[in-house]
Amino acid sequence: MTNNKFSADSLCPCCSGANYQDCCQPLHQQKQIAQTPEQLMRSRFCAFFLKEYRYLIETHHSDHLDGLNEQALAQDPLPQWLSLDIISSEQDGDTGQVCFQAWYKLENELDAIHETSDFIKQDGRWFYTQGEQKTPILPKRNDKCVCHSGKKFKQCCAK
Repeated sequence: MTNNKFSADSLCPCCSGANYQDCCQPLHQQKQIAQTPEQLMRSRFCAFFLKEYRYLIETHHSDHLDGLNEQALAQDPLPQWLSLDIISSEQDGDTGQVCFQAWYKLENELDAIHETSDFIKQDGRWFYTQGEQKTPILPKRNDKCVCHSGKKFKQCCAK
C-alpha cells in the first residue's frame, strides 16, 4: 500500500462504509471484477486515493486513453483526495453512467471533480470511457464536512 497510515481493515476510501479489504482491495488485486459501473467508479476513486495508477489504466477503456499512462497520473502536484459522493448511478445493459463529486485539496484549496462518467461493459468487464465535467456543488456552511471529520463544513474544510 502506498499510504503508510492505511491498512486493509480501514474504512474504504471510496466511502461505501465497508472496510477496504471487503470493498475495493479485491478489485485492485484482480481477485474480483466490478459488477456495476458504480462499483468500478468507487474502486477507481479509491485507486486515485491510494495511488494505484496501474489499476486506473487497466480499467480505462483503451479507445479513450488518449496517451494517458501511469507516469502522467503520478505527476506532481498530486491532490489530497478526501471523499467521494455518488449523486446518481444507472446501468442499461452494457452501458452505464455515474454522476459523482470527488473531493480533494490541492495546495490547501478545497475543490471537487463533479462529473458524469460513462462506462461500457466488454467481455464481462466494466471500463471507464469518458466523462462530462460539471461545476462542483459546494456544501452549505452547516452541512457535514466533505472530509468526513464529523464537523460542520464551516468548522473544517471551509476555513
